[in-house]
Amino acid sequence: MENPSTHSDLELFTRNLTWDSRTTISKLYSPTFFGGLGFATAIIMNYFQRRPIMSGIQRHIAFTAIGVPVGLYADRMMETRNAKRDAILVHYMRNHPEDFPETERVKYKDVLEKWLPRR
Repeated sequence: MENPSTHSDLELFTRNLTWDSRTTISKLYSPTFFGGLGFATAIIMNYFQRRPIMSGIQRHIAFTAIGVPVGLYADRMMETRNAKRDAILVHYMRNHPEDFPETERVKYKDVLEKWLPRR
């Protein structure tokens, strides 16, 4: 098995991950938020039209159904923006290796000092 620790900053950006590193909450946040925003929009429209809040349920369903793909699109745009930013960082790190020297792996036994209790 390969050692998961990295020695250089460039390895953090160039390693290939075989899994989706995002948490379940971050995967579902944007579609859920925009779907809820669509549902809330239908409720607010009914409120300002002085209708019962849940009347015209087809409007609630339609706005929620529109909101979920908008959330997925926003999530994809965020991933694209982050990928472009990472590509720029990797390009800079490859062109300026003197600014990013390889660091030696530090172990806990080297960092921790001997413990002396104070009584």
